[in-house]
Amino acid sequence: MAASLQTRRVSWDDIKDLPEGGPRLEILDGELFVSPSPTWWHQRIVGELFVVLRAHSRSRGIGQVAIAPMDVLFDPHNVAEPDLLFISNERAGIIRDRVWGAPDLCVEVLSPSSVTRDRKAKRAVYARFDVREYWIVDPETQTVEVYSGADLPLVATFTASDRLVSPLLPDLDLPLAPIFAP
Repeated sequence: MAASLQTRRVSWDDIKDLPEGGPRLEILDGELFVSPSPTWWHQRIVGELFVVLRAHSRSRGIGQVAIAPMDVLFDPHNVAEPDLLFISNERAGIIRDRVWGAPDLCVEVLSPSSVTRDRKAKRAVYARFDVREYWIVDPETQTVEVYSGADLPLVATFTASDRLVSPLLPDLDLPLAPIFAP
């Protein structure tokens, strides 16, 4: 279960020198969250989405895709590790040793320990810092919610029998059945 270790407001300076490969750490509005490693099914879904989005972005030359763990630093008190992210060529300047600014797309695959954080805290941070699109993938219900535009309102919910289309990536036509297949 993910735990908040809040005793004071935490910043990037507090965690930046920790050894690589430790637990997954995120800071949302100064609150530190520690998460266990993801489940097999979580990682399988992330991997399937990564393969599709990487092929799509490479074939069109529109940007780059990365997979967690990858720190995204919005400001010193907001450091997230989206499961998957896409950065367009227009925003490529944010890519350095880590990502220093808002990706165009952040994708979170829900885990039992992350549901509230992904649906509320992360969505609020992503909206505040101008992430253009946010997908919440729910392995339990086999759905993908797409939030897009200013303040990231919900614009569509897709089921495993649907083909996901994206306002951000209008020529993407992603069948979801293989993403959720065992």
